[in-house]
Amino acid sequence: MVMLFIGTCLLYCARMAMPICAVTLAVVFQWSKIDSGLALGGFFWGYCVTQVLGGHASDKIGGERVLFISTVSWTLITAATPLLVHLSSHTLAVMTGARFLMGVLQGVFFPSLASLCSQRVVKGDQAFLMSAMHSGSALGTLLAGGIGSLMLDRFGWESVFYCTGFLSSLWTLVVWLYLINGKMDTKTNPQPGVSRTPWLSLFKKPNMFVCAHKPGPQLSVSLSLFVRAMVVAHMCMCSTSFVLLSWLPTYFKETFPHAQGWVYNVIPWAIAIPSAICGGYFSDFLVSQGERTASVIGSLKCEYLRPQFIAMGVSSMFLIILAGSVSFPTAVTLVSMSVGTSSLSSSGVSVNVQDLTPSCAGALYGFMNTMGAFSGLVLVSLSGYLIEVSHSWATVFSLIILVNTLGLVVFLIFGDAHRVDLEDYSPVNVI
Repeated sequence: MVMLFIGTCLLYCARMAMPICAVTLAVVFQWSKIDSGLALGGFFWGYCVTQVLGGHASDKIGGERVLFISTVSWTLITAATPLLVHLSSHTLAVMTGARFLMGVLQGVFFPSLASLCSQRVVKGDQAFLMSAMHSGSALGTLLAGGIGSLMLDRFGWESVFYCTGFLSSLWTLVVWLYLINGKMDTKTNPQPGVSRTPWLSLFKKPNMFVCAHKPGPQLSVSLSLFVRAMVVAHMCMCSTSFVLLSWLPTYFKETFPHAQGWVYNVIPWAIAIPSAICGGYFSDFLVSQGERTASVIGSLKCEYLRPQFIAMGVSSMFLIILAGSVSFPTAVTLVSMSVGTSSLSSSGVSVNVQDLTPSCAGALYGFMNTMGAFSGLVLVSLSGYLIEVSHSWATVFSLIILVNTLGLVVFLIFGDAHRVDLEDYSPVNVI
């Protein structure tokens, strides 16, 4: 678990290298906001490519080896990026290409992690593990924002990439020597009754889930709606998170040009770490107590509704205030609260996939992340365009609020946590 936590941390250090350096790169190479949006969006194009493939491979051969191979690859790309940029006269194309390759190689990470968790972790510990791993992403963002900002000011943007590549290479060496090299069992333990049909068939299940928890007319819902609601919620959550991750450094740099970079690049992600861990612990506590939360509309039950409501609903409330005119301390506070509450999604819809489809959690999570990455690509590029033409960050925050609201409403209405990958799909009654 510790090595996975460190690996997630380094993954986000590498991912954040470009957003941290985006303003400096734009000045050095004379990029417009649209150019910066293209370079930042290149990551998400690549991120869409390998999600399902990585999850499917992890379901078949084990997630630990897939994680290791991908980490070795994106480590090399990270360390080589400054050299590639300086050797070319087409800096925007090279940087966009490097970010694309980074997305391709990092795309397998979280689907592999979901597969690994569903295969090797008991239900009562899954939310805490996923939350701990996602808190590693917050720590990586924090380190990249804090130490990366200092290195950027003192040693130039190239140092951020070199340092991240070096630390990641040390991680891969330790993992190879002590965990991978003949010492880790990669056999999976398929559960009885699990369907061997392709995971895509889960979107077409005709069987009905009958909600009979109270007298009166009963509500019947197709099992595929549970999967679709989960995908939509995850897609919306990912895309808005990617927009914040990509554009927040630029927002603070331009809105508060005299502010210290390490402040706004560190504090929000420092808040997200304990928030994610506490959210995972609370979600596992609810599971262990057998408590379920009823949705407002349709009375469908879902164990992970509370953290998801906080992650998408409450976090958007802070952005509503941020869309107005605020001081630097207020902006940092609002962003920190928004990022902190949104981190609870790691114990919400991110764990939901392991309840719905444990036999193919990696592949389905990969599909969810593919949709999230594609929508993130669109939103990141669209945000750059909106900033360029409107000269207002309020339009970007309004876009994030709208997308979060859409995903939350769909999850409230159709979300659930009942398993749908069993061979026998006789109607299920919930009393």
